[in-house]
Amino acid sequence: MKLRRVAPWITLAVSAVILLMLVRALRKYDFAEVMQSVRAVEAARLALAIAFAAGSYATLTLFDTLAVRYVHHALPYRRTALASFTALSIGHTVGFAALSSGAVRYRFYSRWGLSAQEIGKIIVFCGLTVGLGLLTLAGMAWAFRPDVASALTGLPVFVARAIGVGCLLLSAGWLVLAAVARRPLRIKRWRIEMPSLPFAAAQIVVGTLNFGLVAAALYHCIRSAADARYIEVAAGYVIANSAAIASHVPGGLGVIEGVVMYLLPHANLLSAVILFRAVYYLLPLPFGLLCLLASEVHYRAREARQAKHKAEHLGTAAVPVQR
Repeated sequence: MKLRRVAPWITLAVSAVILLMLVRALRKYDFAEVMQSVRAVEAARLALAIAFAAGSYATLTLFDTLAVRYVHHALPYRRTALASFTALSIGHTVGFAALSSGAVRYRFYSRWGLSAQEIGKIIVFCGLTVGLGLLTLAGMAWAFRPDVASALTGLPVFVARAIGVGCLLLSAGWLVLAAVARRPLRIKRWRIEMPSLPFAAAQIVVGTLNFGLVAAALYHCIRSAADARYIEVAAGYVIANSAAIASHVPGGLGVIEGVVMYLLPHANLLSAVILFRAVYYLLPLPFGLLCLLASEVHYRAREARQAKHKAEHLGTAAVPVQR
């Protein structure tokens, strides 16, 4: 059976799994605590947290824009932004981003003429951009403020600095590899087509900017409950997010709370972390679901019109000419 015949059923099955995972993820939220945390924060802090969260999602749309150009397509920005926001606003809450957001991306990009292989490359490219951003921000936090990293982790300052330098060298190594690689890299059965140097540099810039904006949103949520410095929050968030990615917990539930509260043991910090989750995960979710629903209605209606038009055209062509 051809892939195009099987793909809709695969997408439907994955969508059902995503819906189930979404319901299970939302059950972990106590909405009474969420509303209490929102009411307790200053309006200015809440506005700044929302603004930085929105900036993060705007930056994430550039991940898809770069990835689509990487596979040599030229979709309008409004389309890549729609696919990115819808996929990630759902995927961030559901967890298992490669599966959940990947299924949503496939739904959009397959309709816009991209092949399954090209969509797979887009998902990998975006994943690499996330990794490069996390690696670079972690390197900056550990290398330039090893005293903070040492206080947070208990490691000696020179070890913290060495870890930071190592992270930055890995990011720089990606740039060198992009500059010198002329053929696709082969790792066992994997074949990786290296992006050009400008694309690799853009990956690091937008990836790092995204995590910096997320950390800024978390910082303003924490500042609503306790005194903290941005560099402390950013370092804590980098460590927590790494743990969340490694654990594959939906939305990092329980991981970020536990790690951040351990690293920054201030009074009332739990309410600040709940506020962050409300701002960054729950607030965009209904908009993402609305975008997905609206796009499904739009494209299904268009496909029905096209099928009707095709049937009418074939019916007209089949009518014999009267002599």
